[in-house]
Amino acid sequence: MAEEKNTAKEETPEDQEQATLMAAMGLIANGGNAKSLAFEAIRAAKKGDIDTARSKLKEADDSLLQAHNSQTDMLTKEAQGKHTHVTLLVVHSQDHLMNAITFRDLAGEMVDLYEKLYKANALEKDGE
Repeated sequence: MAEEKNTAKEETPEDQEQATLMAAMGLIANGGNAKSLAFEAIRAAKKGDIDTARSKLKEADDSLLQAHNSQTDMLTKEAQGKHTHVTLLVVHSQDHLMNAITFRDLAGEMVDLYEKLYKANALEKDGE
């Protein structure tokens, strides 16, 4: 029987650094996108366009899911013993994600509030 060669490439420190950079940038980009979409949801709700607001919140959730997947990848590697070199960028990316999650939660509450105010005729929609 022929001996099988181990074709799995050993990950170099440079590869690990690149993977960490990509994961951090994924958190920053997707977290920033989610926060922007949450802002758009609030603006739409303020105008009385609750359907658009809910759609923007759903888009924000999708971006947060992508960010969460990047974070989960980092955590999985850490649990496997592939420790991440913690840089300012990594810390910033985690902070960015936490702020995006908090802002998205708050935006959802504000959309709910605007919806109730419009249904109670306590506010008039733009253009009415």
